[in-house]
Amino acid sequence: MKIESIVPVPVDRYLFVEVRTDAGITGLGEASAWAHHPETARAIRSIGESLQGKDPRSIERHWQFLHRAAHFRGAVLGAAIGAVDIALWDIAAQDLGVPIHALLGGRVRDRARVYAHIWGSSLDELSGGIRAAIARGHTAVGHLSPFRDADVAAPVSGSPTRRVAEAIEAVEAFRAAAGRDVDLCIEVHRRMSFAEALQFLHAIGDARPMFVEDPLTHDNIDEMAELAARTSVPIATGERYTSIWDFQMLMRRRGAEYVRPDPGIMGGITGMRKVAVLAEADHVGLVPHNPLGPVITAASLHVAAASAAFAIQEYPEHEAGADYFASPPASEIVEGATAPVNGYLDIPRGPGLGVRLRDGVAERFPARVRPLRSRRLEDGAIAEL
Repeated sequence: MKIESIVPVPVDRYLFVEVRTDAGITGLGEASAWAHHPETARAIRSIGESLQGKDPRSIERHWQFLHRAAHFRGAVLGAAIGAVDIALWDIAAQDLGVPIHALLGGRVRDRARVYAHIWGSSLDELSGGIRAAIARGHTAVGHLSPFRDADVAAPVSGSPTRRVAEAIEAVEAFRAAAGRDVDLCIEVHRRMSFAEALQFLHAIGDARPMFVEDPLTHDNIDEMAELAARTSVPIATGERYTSIWDFQMLMRRRGAEYVRPDPGIMGGITGMRKVAVLAEADHVGLVPHNPLGPVITAASLHVAAASAAFAIQEYPEHEAGADYFASPPASEIVEGATAPVNGYLDIPRGPGLGVRLRDGVAERFPARVRPLRSRRLEDGAIAEL
């Protein structure tokens, strides 16, 4: 079997890829560098030229080549490699007539627990979203921003005292809305300094969050490890990491109790399963990152199925938020998408990835490119998104 072409397929706010073979099997993947889809598409085309004529089943060989053939790495290249890698696993599993997780050692679970995305620009909206998710059967809720999902154009308070106080108030409201038994996955979006994060984490211990995600920026692993050592609240991070070596350094320093690899930005299924093995060895929970599309969801489910480290899966429901536009339901984008039942997604059982792009989907939902924007402090300085 040989690769005939590798084609980026932009759809709405997603970037998919199809790897087509001379055997009539097409593999499907997805990239996660959502702010840079046009650049990622160009990188995918370059990869396609390099892999044309090669056997798509030599997945590890291609993964090593693509990471080492260029002198540089980063989000765009990681997203392109990740999307293609997912598609190669899809081809290999289809060729054998088995689901991808069968090639990863087989299932250790039949379903994967998920947490619902909650959006809102006020505490009332966020609390209402929590209650609605629980009514739909979810036992965990996340993407809960203690800063609310404010408009990106709105200025950020320059007062650390005010920011921390508002964040603490929000977490207390989330716990009140969720009750005592529902897991809270708090999302700070890297919008705190070390001092702010330390005060915040000490203050919310009684709310018992499952984890607090990205209290600091991802850039300084030592700083994250220092924060983790000084709090009893579990920290989750890793969505912006583009290599397995970032995760290895994080776990060596005990910088997080939960790691958040995104297969669409740090090397696909190959990259995520390597992180899953590291996490299992270090007794760290695996929480795959996925704010985007149904292909990343499916790819993450296959790794979750075969990993003892898996803890919970992020599950976007394609609603609008402060930094996104509303998207069509997953069922309109792909065939084979399933919805959670009582807070769990079933592990795909069919050959390959388990989802396929619907015919004509790129024409029905033309690409929409996200403009580059940033938050600003009240004095005009640039703030984290």
